[in-house]
Amino acid sequence: MGEYVEVDGTTIWAESRGEGPDVLLIAGLSDPAEAWQAQLDGLSDRYRVIAFDNRGSGRTALPEGPVSMGMMADDAAGALRALGVGRAHVAGFSGGSAIAQELALRHPDVVRSLVLTSTWARAEPYFTSMTRFWHWLATHAPDERAMLEAFFLWIYTPRAHANGMVRHIIDETLAFPYPQSAEAFQRQLETFTRHDTLDRLPAITAPTLVLVGELDMATPVRLGRAVADVIPGARFEVLAQEAHQPFQESPGLFNARVDAFWREVDGYAPLS
Repeated sequence: MGEYVEVDGTTIWAESRGEGPDVLLIAGLSDPAEAWQAQLDGLSDRYRVIAFDNRGSGRTALPEGPVSMGMMADDAAGALRALGVGRAHVAGFSGGSAIAQELALRHPDVVRSLVLTSTWARAEPYFTSMTRFWHWLATHAPDERAMLEAFFLWIYTPRAHANGMVRHIIDETLAFPYPQSAEAFQRQLETFTRHDTLDRLPAITAPTLVLVGELDMATPVRLGRAVADVIPGARFEVLAQEAHQPFQESPGLFNARVDAFWREVDGYAPLS
């Protein structure tokens, strides 16, 4: 079920599915709530799963003026409160994992646990050059399909390109009735590229699981490891033969792993 919620003057679209412990899913660059469809479908039999459109994605408009990571984290906290959620397991991927880090630092009271997938804490030269090219690509590719075909080279595994999954995702993206403008893509990207929490992450107290794809070129293993190394007690796991978006390419694997983690945090099994 989807609805608009008001958060400090911003109208945010949120999807809520199922009943049980609350889970908040935070999408990354350009992606609307539908990016989490396999989790909305696959986890809502035992959780209340909430996903929302970040500023500038899907049905949530990008307001005038600068956008900060803190602002986007405040949006996430505000969406939870507007939906009557006091505390939730929070999972974010890529740019959404950066928002999740800020959420845990700015609003620790609403975070039951953290799952950070395809994450980083501070941009490095390769990352900065890559995102600069993405920024250029959004306005210089000959058309949107060509832009997505190039952009997704960093996002999905070779097998997803070979088996038609990437082509299907591109077709779905082009048919989506709430397309993201090039300007919104670029402004979101600029915000995510400025993300820097490395020196503040030791203050996170929520149980944390960091998941990285072995084949991820956009946020390589070393960036995720640097995050896990400074969050007290964080677990770090490498998903073999996965890339930037394992929750889409291998949803069964991803859903089982996060479910097991959340069950442990909630006391159904001891943390090992």
